[in-house]
Amino acid sequence: MKKLKYYLSLIVASTLLFISCGGSAGSENEEVTILYPNWSEGVAFTYLAKVALEDKGYDVELINLEPGLIFGELSKSNSKGDVFLDAWLPYTHEDYWRDYGDKLVVLGESFSEGTTGLVVPSYVTINSIEELNANRDQFDGEIIGIGSGAGIHRNTIRAIDEYSLDYEQISSSGPAMVAALEKATKNNEWIVITGWKPHYKWNNFDIKYLEDPKDIYPTDKCTIVSRRGFEEDKPEVADFFKKFNLSEEQLNGLMAIIESEGEEDGAEMWYKDNYELVNSWF
Repeated sequence: MKKLKYYLSLIVASTLLFISCGGSAGSENEEVTILYPNWSEGVAFTYLAKVALEDKGYDVELINLEPGLIFGELSKSNSKGDVFLDAWLPYTHEDYWRDYGDKLVVLGESFSEGTTGLVVPSYVTINSIEELNANRDQFDGEIIGIGSGAGIHRNTIRAIDEYSLDYEQISSSGPAMVAALEKATKNNEWIVITGWKPHYKWNNFDIKYLEDPKDIYPTDKCTIVSRRGFEEDKPEVADFFKKFNLSEEQLNGLMAIIESEGEEDGAEMWYKDNYELVNSWF
């Protein structure tokens, strides 16, 4: 009898130790699938969530897709994804929200003030979109953009129309756009790109938004959305995402370390340095 009590006490003590170390019987081997685009802040949100959830015992799968495909996939009743951390609402992604929003659930905000617009190096002597046509030759008549599925791409099509710009928007990718900006600034050349905050380029380059008197480019919230049923299926993970939020300073630091160290290693380093903050979301 004494031996039985002894072994029972060991089991209880081991269980308490496991719980105190942050483990959860419900999280062991539970799978979470995060959909994300190849945008610097979206990558940062996603990899931070990945390392944090994996530290709690979850299996996390990441799927990289264009934003339209992300919204469409999450809206399906048999969606392969669970959550998306970088929906720009209510404006930049309003078309996708109009098409799919009634089949999605808003969990929270990963970042509270996202801005978009046309961006030039600070040495460029114009300050407004309205001045672009008069300086078309300096820019070769091109606006360097990102993927055609991005909301900022559609807003730039609208800007070209509303401002009657004699320009062509060049579709590329986030990294290609940054590479073009880097090349131009090294040679002190004029370039105009589609840009947004938060993004690490604001730390790496001396750049500015062009004024937008027609208010084509809005201010949004980086919003966390999930498939229907996610809260019921995985309530602890849903609660984590409801609390997931970074300040501008925190997000800039996270993006900077990811840029220098890579997605997984950078997110892991930032997570360890900010463990108390991230752990408070659980």
